Amino acid sequence: MSRIITRPELQTVEARRSAIVAVVRQRGYATAEALAATFGVTVQTIRRDLNKLSAEGRLERYRGGGGLPSSVENIEYADRQVTHAGEKAAIGRLAAAAIPSHCSVFVNIGTTTEAVARELVRHDDLSVITNNLNVALTLSQQTSFRVVVAGGSVRNRDGAVLGQLTCDTLGQFRVDYAVIGISGIDAEGTLLDFDYEEVRATQTVLAHAAHVFLVADHSKFGRRPMVRLGHLSQVHTLFTDRAPPERLAALMRESGVACAIAPAD
Repeated sequence: MSRIITRPELQTVEARRSAIVAVVRQRGYATAEALAATFGVTVQTIRRDLNKLSAEGRLERYRGGGGLPSSVENIEYADRQVTHAGEKAAIGRLAAAAIPSHCSVFVNIGTTTEAVARELVRHDDLSVITNNLNVALTLSQQTSFRVVVAGGSVRNRDGAVLGQLTCDTLGQFRVDYAVIGISGIDAEGTLLDFDYEEVRATQTVLAHAAHVFLVADHSKFGRRPMVRLGHLSQVHTLFTDRAPPERLAALMRESGVACAIAPAD
């Protein structure tokens, strides 16, 4: 049975959250139920704590618990689908609304870009190029758009299409709008991700897009995966759900990068 931590100094919210971080750092991962038992509070309280700690970048919020941030491995796709789902849906609506009908769009890999694709079904006459099978299926099943899927090898855990053939295919197109996701944005504005092949595909598109839309929820601010994709200054508009940290906001102003913040549901 878990030992219940009841010291008076841990009864304040911030003290408890700091203690949660210490426990997770010791264990590597902890379920919400185990943390509730450890701290003698409800599971709902722990979930609120984990959400706050995740937003601050102190922990990663996984389905059912919390773990340490990783620079070498992303969260599992199933967990990413449910993490900040409401925020991603709001970002998807806002970004899709900024894309006109009768144009060409690239949509890359990620659960936030998939949220954009679900909103694009309301448009007319789009040509969509993607290396994301989930995006291709959504749009081909629900619209009459021209949907082009880049060739390459399929990553079975999330439907990503990657490899040299992918880059070769994408390099044949010039699109009006590129909708890209990212796994992290550091304090200097560096765009970061976990997979080199995924980054190469997105870099190819960045060089062939008239407008670049970056869609990223607030948990990506300050997160530091190990592979460099590019810099925030290469983006025309950042679509997110909260105002970026001031250092990033200042960098965006200096670089002329617009910021669109999705209203909360």
